Order: sequence, then structure tokens, then C-alpha cells
Amino acid sequence: MVEEPIQETDIVVIGGGQSGLSVAYFLRRTGRSFVILDDQPRAGGAWLHGWDSLRLFSPAEASSLPGWPMPRPAGSDAGFPARQQVIDYLNAYEARYKLPIRRPVRVEQLTRHTDGYIIRTDKGSWRAPAVVCSTGTWTQPILPAYPGQSDFRGLQLHSAHYHSSDSLAGQRVLIVGGGNSAAQILAEVSEVAHPVWVTLTEPTFLPDDVDGRVLFSRATERYHAAQAGQSPESTGRLGDIVMVPSVQAARSRGVLQARRPFVRITAQGVVWPDGRSESFDTIIWCTGFRPATDLLGPLGLVDREGRVATDGTRAIDAPGLWLVGYGNWTGFASATLIGVGRSARQTAEEINAYLPQPQPSI
Repeated sequence: MVEEPIQETDIVVIGGGQSGLSVAYFLRRTGRSFVILDDQPRAGGAWLHGWDSLRLFSPAEASSLPGWPMPRPAGSDAGFPARQQVIDYLNAYEARYKLPIRRPVRVEQLTRHTDGYIIRTDKGSWRAPAVVCSTGTWTQPILPAYPGQSDFRGLQLHSAHYHSSDSLAGQRVLIVGGGNSAAQILAEVSEVAHPVWVTLTEPTFLPDDVDGRVLFSRATERYHAAQAGQSPESTGRLGDIVMVPSVQAARSRGVLQARRPFVRITAQGVVWPDGRSESFDTIIWCTGFRPATDLLGPLGLVDREGRVATDGTRAIDAPGLWLVGYGNWTGFASATLIGVGRSARQTAEEINAYLPQPQPSI
């Protein structure tokens, strides 16, 4: 069997979700050749895998990628865009800027090469002096380890694999996690089932008039203050629970009551700290994600938490490699639609400066 020739380009962007698209928007301006390799069947990134009723907690105009605000759907008010609206926006964004995306293409390995990197995929190989890793976190859900966890006879699933409450009607459901995902899933499940909510500490609910737009503004103020060595007082964090309409409705029904964690899991349910046992049919883990950076394993850069040492978005120990969109360690609020633009711009500028400058024609 004849091996296909390796394709050449200046930059390979791994991942075609919101972070990869943001970087691509700025790479277009450099005139460099690049390609985006995305393992999803269509546009949308991790949003393709969110639960059916998932909504943003910021209005459309505050949930946009660089260059083009998310359109407000016809007839919509200033409410929170639904998951499908985000997917439609990302699809339109790709088309609007004619971004060079190949999909579905699964990157299997990234290795060093004399002139950069070899990117091996299930659809052939690429060689590039610069690589941007923007694979996100969705494929790496975190499941806390509890004694007896493997003994549980009911269903356990992570929020990454939760789609709707249709199959949970009448069940006893344990929901674990204190963030916005847990609150929204709890709100939905409570309409058809009997949920119990577990959080490490008492959850923080924001005022009804505070949405993600306000949170981002406050978090930005704190970030700049910290950079200047200051510590301003400010309420509201990006991890606090936004009172979207479904969560407000759950509050009205009296279901936003959280308990502290159980001590172990049994075949039928859990045991609480006071020794009391309680039975459950399903456990939904809303316990976060780790970076999907396993493909960087051969480079010897990834720590136990899936992180890579970076200066901004640039990998410190791997010249020509950048990581975008994984959270504050790769740029302030870079895991959000509106926040990734700043680090994407910086990344494109650094890559352009890193690559050899084109020689003028004689």
C-alpha cells in the first residue's frame, strides 16, 4: 500500500469549535496558509453535544466570536440563546469567513519534526512549523472517585452525555455539582422526577438581573486589577449560578436546595455523613472536564491535570505550539464565546512573528 504524501501548510489548527474558529479569524489576516482539522461531523464543536434544553446565560450580543456578533433570532427578545442557535451561528461563522476546515478528521498523533510538527490523522498526515491545539474539554469529563462507585446498579452519566429528562420520569435522581450546568439540569429534571442536589459548598445564586454579560465585565475588572497588583471588591464570579428562566422556575417550585456530599455509594444509592442510606435510580455527575490534550502525550508536555506549561497561549517547552480556549491558564475567560477573542488575536500575532517572514519577490 502506497502511503499518501504528507500535506504541507504553515499552520495546523486542531479543533474547529469556538476557539479554533476565533484563531482562524485572525490567522486570515496574516496571509499565512493554514488548515483547521475538526473531528466533528459538522459545525458546532462541543455545542453539538450539550443537552437539548441548554441555554447560554448571556444575550446574543454578549456571546459572540471576533468580527461578527451573534445574530438575534427573528422575533426574539433579549433572552438567552438556545443551544441550537449557537450551533447555527458557528456554522454561519465558518461560511461567512470561508474558513478552511476539514471534517471529520481525527488527529491521532502530534510529533516533533525538524521543521516543526507532523500531524497524523485518520485521513492522512500534515507537516507544519506551527500548530494550534484547540481541542476543548468535552471529550474528557471528570468523574470524582467515591468508595463503592462501581457497585451502583442504577445509571451513572456525566452531564456531557445527558440529553433530556425524558427517560427519568418518576425516578429518584442524584445530581452532583454546584455550577450552572447542574442548576439547569436540576431545573429540568425536577419537572418529571424526584431530584436531590449535592454540592461541595452552598451554591451561590446571582440576582435575577445579573447575567453572563455582567459577570464577564466584573471578572474582567478583577483580572486587570490583579494584573496591576490590586484586590478590588466585587460580587459575582464566572462560576456562580445565573438565574436563567428555567432556574428561576425551579426556585419557585422550591427545588434549589442543595446538600453536602455523601460519603460513599452503594448498590442502591448513597450513604450520607450521618450514616443514613438513600436510594437512587440515576446519578448525574455535573463535575466538570479536563483539557482534551492526550494527543500531545508524545511530546512529553502534559501534566496530570491535562495542562501544558504556557506563557499566555504559547507552550513554553515546545516551540511552534500554542494552546487556545482551555480556561484562564491559556488566557482570561478563554473557554467562553466572548472571552476567547483576546487570546486568539494574541496567538495569531505570535504565530505570524514566529514564522519566517515571506521574502519579497525580485
